Amino acid sequence: FKLSYYNEYKSYLSLATMGLFSTIMQPSDDDMDNTCNLSWEHRLYAFGACCVIGIFLSIFGTIELWLTQYTAFALLYSLGTLTALAGTCFLRGPMSQVKKMFDKDRLISTIVLLVSIVLTIVCGAVLKIAILALLCVIIQSLAFIWYTLSYIPGARTAVKSCFSGLTGINCPC
Repeated sequence: FKLSYYNEYKSYLSLATMGLFSTIMQPSDDDMDNTCNLSWEHRLYAFGACCVIGIFLSIFGTIELWLTQYTAFALLYSLGTLTALAGTCFLRGPMSQVKKMFDKDRLISTIVLLVSIVLTIVCGAVLKIAILALLCVIIQSLAFIWYTLSYIPGARTAVKSCFSGLTGINCPC
């Protein structure tokens, strides 16, 4: 009896969450590449897996920073960011996602993000200057957050107004 109740509850929960995600997040057929045969549910799972793997890689990279392993820090942290970013390709398809990344609204944050990833690797793995690698990681994280906020309607405006309200500085970005 308990197992059947659990399975019924699980199926209702799955239907409710998938229905919510499909109405909120699923792009139209015009926005998606048709190169992937995954269902929308499997695309969400792949996106979530990439995000979780990316977060763990970044956490492991941060641990390496405290162990003064700057090469491992730079590589793991940057690989974590790239893995999380690559996960978004499952939502729209790779070509559509790359086009969206370089839209007018996201162009600057995308360029800053990609350049900061490269600079993190150069400063940590090649130059082995921890403070510069850490600075690049901070810029990388802020650029990734700003890039992510561009997909949420009104989020950048809300963050800018909060920043202006807290600091009294009008954000020009």
